[in-house]
Order: sequence, then C-alpha cells, then structure tokens
Amino acid sequence: MAAGSDRNKRRLLVYISGHGYGHVAQIAPVLNQLAQDQPHLALVVCSAVDEGFLRSRIHVPFIYEPRRADFGMLMQSALEVDVAASVAAYLDFHADWDAKVEAEAAWIAAQHVDAVLSNVAYLPLAAASALGLPALSMCSLNWADILRHYAADPALDHVQQQMRHAYASARGFLRIEPSMEMPWLDCHAVGPVADMAQENRAVILQAIGLQHGSEHKLVLVGMGGISTQVSPANFPVLPGVHWLLPQAWMQGAERADFHAQEPLQMHFSTLLASSDLVLTKPGYGTFVEAACHGVPVLYVPRDGWPEQDCLIPWLRVNGLCLHVDAGQLESGDFAGSLLEMLNAQKPQRVAPRGNREAAGWIARRLGLAS
Repeated sequence: MAAGSDRNKRRLLVYISGHGYGHVAQIAPVLNQLAQDQPHLALVVCSAVDEGFLRSRIHVPFIYEPRRADFGMLMQSALEVDVAASVAAYLDFHADWDAKVEAEAAWIAAQHVDAVLSNVAYLPLAAASALGLPALSMCSLNWADILRHYAADPALDHVQQQMRHAYASARGFLRIEPSMEMPWLDCHAVGPVADMAQENRAVILQAIGLQHGSEHKLVLVGMGGISTQVSPANFPVLPGVHWLLPQAWMQGAERADFHAQEPLQMHFSTLLASSDLVLTKPGYGTFVEAACHGVPVLYVPRDGWPEQDCLIPWLRVNGLCLHVDAGQLESGDFAGSLLEMLNAQKPQRVAPRGNREAAGWIARRLGLAS
C-alpha cells in the first residue's frame, strides 16, 4: 500500500486514453465528483496525456503514472483516420497478446490498487480480470466497434475476439450520453458529463485589446487535442468578430482579428464558456461542454468517424449547431453559417447530470462506497 496519508485509503487505478482530449473531458468531471463523494478514495491516474493537462481537468489529488495502454486509431489529422496504419498497429499489438496481458497484470499488481477504471483501454481490463480485481469501463465508444467500422477484415477476427473478451471481462460498461450503441456489452447508461467553467469574457477582451461590450463576438477554434494544421488565412473577416486560435495555426496568418489562445493562459473550458461560438470537429468533450454552456457550434465532420453519428443528432436536439465542410474551412466560404449562429438565440443549457450519476454507479459497482 502507499505510504503516508494514502495508507488507509482505497486505491483506484484510472486509465485515460491519450487519443485526443475528449477522453479526459469525459472522465475528469466524474473523478472530481467521485473524490468528493468518497473522501477515503486515492486515485492513481495512468495516461499518456501530459500531466499538466490532466491536473488542469482533474481538480483532486492523484498520483500520475505516465503509461500508454491503448492507441485508439492512428490519425492523419483530427479529421482523418489512417486505416492501414491502424490495422497494422492492431495486428502488431495483438501478436503477443497473452504476454501483454501478463505484463500489464504484473504492473497493476505492483500498484497495490483495489479496483480499475478505464476510459477506454481494454488491455487493463483483461489484466485486472487475470488478477481478480474489479474493473469497469466508461466512455461514449469502445475501440472494438471503432476498429470494426473502419476495417471489417477477416485477418482481424482474432483481434476483435480478444478486444471484445477484454471489454466483457469487466463488471460493466458505463455509457455516457450521447454515445454509440453497444448492444454486446453489459452497459449502464447515464446522462451527459461535462466540466463546467465560469465565463471570463471581460478579462479575455481586455487581454486582446478590446473594450467589454456586446458588439464584440468571440469565436473559439479547437480540434480536440489531436494535431491538425489548418491555415485560417481565408477565414471570414466580419465586423466585431474575433477569432481565438491555436497559436500554431497563426504562423504566416497574422490578422488584427486573430488572437492566440495560449497567451491568455486560460483553460479551454473557460474560453468556451466565454465565447459566442465554437468551431470544432465532432467530439464528445467540446460538443457536450458547448451544450452545457449554451454555446452554438460550427462543426467540420470527421472522415467517417462513427461516433459522430450519435454526437451530431444529439447536439441538434440539445444545443445549436451547423455543418461546415472541409472545403469551406479551407476556402473560408462559411461567413453565412457563422453569422447565422452568432445571430441566433442562445440555446438552453444542458445539465451535466451524468457527473453525479456516473460517480455513484462506479462507487457502488466497484465496492468503493463507504
């Protein structure tokens, strides 16, 4: 067991996928609620995501273990999957599957934990099962269904079998709204989960040299933590509209209405809560946070990503959104859609009721409740 103040605490090992920031956005609000409800619980967070970003989202103490247990799908950009490379990577990953499970089980045993929670790696679930440890998954998707969507190849049948067996070995799968259908899994559904932030609009406007007032419109741009280079040089120039962009996008595209996000030194959720519109790809974190903060969305569809087939209809019902295709993003021919969203009545905010629902179910299902 851990020394010091953690000596008498139950220890939960949490795996968080590094495939974009959406997995952190899903699990962090639940961990924050879980730690509040279960003060006897100590968290060990295992992820390839940068520790600083994790601590900006997870607001309770945790031990950080830099470790990658999944890779999801290999990406050419935030919008495009590299299918051939992903298939090759899965075949390689499963070539010595039993040895991988054994090694991960040995590592988990050395952490002296009481339970495992994964979003959404399946290797730790197989390892926990081998150790007899209680384990759960939570996510809006699973990698077995994502892989099958892109590559229904007989050469992957043994991979699919091992993936599905690993997921099914857990005590259950927590499906957070909105999510893909997963009829082959033992799923428990909860409401939307989101990190809620206070708006800081006045400080942002002052930092970019503008007076506080309703005549200014802030458009936040972000693609969910997956490296994507977009040239904004052709983005529409409109009176009073100011763009909050990733700094890397502004190389060679300096304009008076372009402002880098990083110098503002604010959490992305705070920037979102303070903006009039967000331009993004379909992804759980930004879509649900936008709905929960009442911020309209312009979205650029991903290249066949199946999760968007549940995210987009959900946001149409629970928020306000419009489609912009990749060609329009490149040419800048989306001023009409931009103005439509900026001039529309703000949508009613969605309550992130899943934060509490998920935390309670996890604690009960893993036997962690005091």
